[in-house]
Amino acid sequence: MILPGENTMMKHATLRQLKVFEAVARNLSFTRAAKELYTTQPTVSIQFRQLTDIVGQPLLEQVGKRIYLTETGRELLKVCRGIFEGLDRFEMLVSDMKGVKAGKLRLVVITTAKYFVPRLLGIFCQRYPGIDVSLKVTNRERVLQRMADNMDDLYVLGQPPEHMDVEFEPFMENPLVVLADRNHPLADKKNIPPKRLEEEQFLMREQGSGTRLATEQFFSERGLKLKVKMEIGSNEAIKQAVAGGLGIAVLSAHTLALERSIDELVILDAQGFPIQRHWYLAYPKDKQLSVVAKAFLEFLHEESKLHGEKYLQGIMGLPAEERGAKKIRKQTKPNN
Repeated sequence: MILPGENTMMKHATLRQLKVFEAVARNLSFTRAAKELYTTQPTVSIQFRQLTDIVGQPLLEQVGKRIYLTETGRELLKVCRGIFEGLDRFEMLVSDMKGVKAGKLRLVVITTAKYFVPRLLGIFCQRYPGIDVSLKVTNRERVLQRMADNMDDLYVLGQPPEHMDVEFEPFMENPLVVLADRNHPLADKKNIPPKRLEEEQFLMREQGSGTRLATEQFFSERGLKLKVKMEIGSNEAIKQAVAGGLGIAVLSAHTLALERSIDELVILDAQGFPIQRHWYLAYPKDKQLSVVAKAFLEFLHEESKLHGEKYLQGIMGLPAEERGAKKIRKQTKPNN
């Protein structure tokens, strides 16, 4: 472990060497690090070896064909991230002082958010052309792990974590609906009681999924048993399985907004649905947000509600008495 004041060895390390180390440590691959840095693998290896000599302790260890960070390597990676985040914040601050929003936004979202976040980012980037955006889409478990490691600027979740010290702000409605195939016995029923849903076989995302947690809570609060027939790893596969008659599912209405051409699915008119939830923007508590991250936060509060209503129009915008089991039909454009 590198201890401050133990010696002054790190004053000999260059910023370039630290960048090389960070890329290798993050990718756990010299080849991928070289590609990312637009240089050759031998150059990366030389820079890495020089930094290792300066530190005086191994930064990596090899087990079989894989490489892992040593304890010293993990500590140095934390230091590197702090240095680079500080430099990024400084560059953004200088740009902001000049009246120009510029810099990089690192955004990580859960898989369901991929249906609307890119559209919001399109508007955001048009407003701030000097900002580069990195968008990573992954499952809830990995989002929470990245947040715990403070690897990004902001995170989009459908349900805030209960046991993490984080700040979170709701910015858009996220209604959950019950889907069935068009020939399902409940397709034309209205005001379906939760007790009737207990008889159905559900297709669910993996354990820990925000949508699954909300569904399990819905049944638990009513003293009902949720029958899970199958766990499926993606919303797209769940919709196809529902259309194939394998079971019914609870999904965010946002997963349907771009799929009105699929008429094999219906939204069931079930009591207690849609479950009214929100999308949240989250980040570690006490994290110092960059100028760019603050700009995106303000943008979401200004634009997301209107955009969300427009995005869900035709799905959640139906009057309650007509919502029933409405087919998800393709909307044709009016003739000009």
